Amino acid sequence: MRIVAVIVGSLLLLSGGALVVVADQQRVAALEAAKAAVEKTRQELAELDDANSDLEETLAALRAQIAEQEKQLADMTGLLQ
Repeated sequence: MRIVAVIVGSLLLLSGGALVVVADQQRVAALEAAKAAVEKTRQELAELDDANSDLEETLAALRAQIAEQEKQLADMTGLLQ
């Protein structure tokens, strides 16, 4: 009976150890996936920031053009033409 208890105890110990190893591997894999997602998001954010800068320059030029056109429209005497 002792031998059976020792064998069952050993099997439980080994299966517990295997569970810990598998759980640690899953944790490491999840951590790597999260790091990859963060890096991808940072790259996308950098690309969006570049696009935003380009759009900001275009918007500034359009605002200047609109301001000039508004001046011309507001000039009732025609002196600014």
